[in-house]
Amino acid sequence: MSTAVVVGSGPNGLAAALTLAERGVEVTVLEAADTLGGGTRTSELTLPGLRHDDCSAIHTMTVASPFIQSQPLADYGLRWRYPEIDMAHPFDDGSAATLHTSIEETADGFDARDGRAWRRVFGPLSRNFDALRDDVFRPIAHLPRHPIKLAAFGAHALLPATALARDWRTERARALFLGVAAHVYYPLTRPASSSVGLMITAAGHRYGWPVAEGGSAAIAAAMTARLADLGAKTATGVLVTSLKQLPTADVVMFDLAPRAVADIAADALPGRVRRAYRRYRHGAAAFKLDIALDGDIPWTNPACRRAGTVHLAGSSAEIVAAERDVAAGRMPARPFVLLCQQYLADPSRSAAGVNPIWAYAHVPHGYTGDATEAILDQIERFAPGFRRQVLGIHRRGPVALAEHNPNYVGGDIATGRNDPRQILIRPRLAVDPYSTGVPGMYICSAATPPGVGAHGMCGHNAARSALRYLNRR
Repeated sequence: MSTAVVVGSGPNGLAAALTLAERGVEVTVLEAADTLGGGTRTSELTLPGLRHDDCSAIHTMTVASPFIQSQPLADYGLRWRYPEIDMAHPFDDGSAATLHTSIEETADGFDARDGRAWRRVFGPLSRNFDALRDDVFRPIAHLPRHPIKLAAFGAHALLPATALARDWRTERARALFLGVAAHVYYPLTRPASSSVGLMITAAGHRYGWPVAEGGSAAIAAAMTARLADLGAKTATGVLVTSLKQLPTADVVMFDLAPRAVADIAADALPGRVRRAYRRYRHGAAAFKLDIALDGDIPWTNPACRRAGTVHLAGSSAEIVAAERDVAAGRMPARPFVLLCQQYLADPSRSAAGVNPIWAYAHVPHGYTGDATEAILDQIERFAPGFRRQVLGIHRRGPVALAEHNPNYVGGDIATGRNDPRQILIRPRLAVDPYSTGVPGMYICSAATPPGVGAHGMCGHNAARSALRYLNRR
């Protein structure tokens, strides 16, 4: 029987382990932290009984993932819960734009012209999403299964988000799109900054923006239980710093950032690979607040009270300016803030009328200041009286995020800068981007295609490369 060791238990490490175990490989997963899950962990961070997601919170790309869909995770307790409104984007005049799973419902929130433009851009993408993801969720160097659909997507994806936003005339539509596009963590005036916004919006129109019942840890728990049934072993509290620590195995999979792989593998890596991993670029950071709130957020706009996610950024110009400042290493006075109210879809996270609020701001890479007041100001801006209801706050800036999960270098929760080069070629230029150049050794983190998200596709793709290697032996 072939054997494999997986270092790191984020969703990609667990996906790699599952893919190998399902093919009869004897798998051992090693995790440095005390709990499995990486970015899919949930903790009581503020008050007893309140369940806060440590990192990933809304799982559009997870439910859209071919790998996740292939797994019987519902048999292991995973349940998806959906908010009434996927996302709301409030403005200072008390109005808000809203994103719904239904394209029609979303488009009806704009004027007739912008509604038609929204349908024109996202109608084909959402209808063809399942075919499109077959190509987008794979490495760039492959024979496209749907070349025409991929080319149509690429024509829009390579545009700066600000250029694509010109398809819409009103501020409501432009800001709604640019808020989603800002998930790229890169200046929205640069080429390819439309890519992430297009994919998330299209996936949302196809599958919605759900949360995992009980917290994102439920995803890792279901995957781990499935692994146990397949005979895999897991161990926590195991910090790997050298290849000498690893048991003998036919395959080693690293769910780690490239620099960590370079540190562990050291001279075992070919020089060109080691240099590429050390040159790998990390992007802007997050500053995260978990808040215990007495009751609901007193949003001025009622749609925000029904939305699982709220983007706090104001106008499209403010979004563009804030992302530009962050990329340049400047902390914006009004940062782009993402806020999640998971408890609206999943009341099990709350306790005795106290609700967990999840929020983070985009801040410069390695930022060492305190963004707490800037985040609270953005919430209060659209929900006057919010501060009076706060019962507790847990803070994690970039340094603390990196300590909590070393893959988040400098607080970069996307595990890599999404500039055009690294969107297309990550973590290095190679026919097989998962290969480290050492036979049987692979990298499977979000630093590999298709990138960030709790979709498991990086791990699944890397494990498929490993299986091809095992078949050739």
